[in-house]
Amino acid sequence: MNLITKEAVDRFTIMHDQYISDWQAMATGDTTALDRMAKAYYVAFFDNPSAKPLFFNAEESWKGMQDSVNQLLGGHKNFDHRVIRLKDNEQAVVFYDLSITYRDNKVAQFFTIENWQFIDGNWLIQSEIQQRII
Repeated sequence: MNLITKEAVDRFTIMHDQYISDWQAMATGDTTALDRMAKAYYVAFFDNPSAKPLFFNAEESWKGMQDSVNQLLGGHKNFDHRVIRLKDNEQAVVFYDLSITYRDNKVAQFFTIENWQFIDGNWLIQSEIQQRII
């Protein structure tokens, strides 16, 4: 059993705070700082409760993210009720209630779970689960 250090939790939290801050891309259109996906990254997107989830790889997700930022330019992402847990000093899981506001209207809301891993000196997202609320 690996001992999870306070230092590891603090380092990850600081990095994730910056990741959230980098979502100012919604205002600027510059998504450069959001490039934190591992090569094998994928997302499972649950939209319809009676259908299987949609899966997207890193390339598809990156393109979709850039398209969304451009379509909602001037919008804002809210990361509410964030919970961070480290599995060990090199693996973390983050949960939050994500909502997107555009022109003063909430246009989307998801429960999100991110799986992060410390790879070659950087924290990268390995996988994500998104469950659409609205």
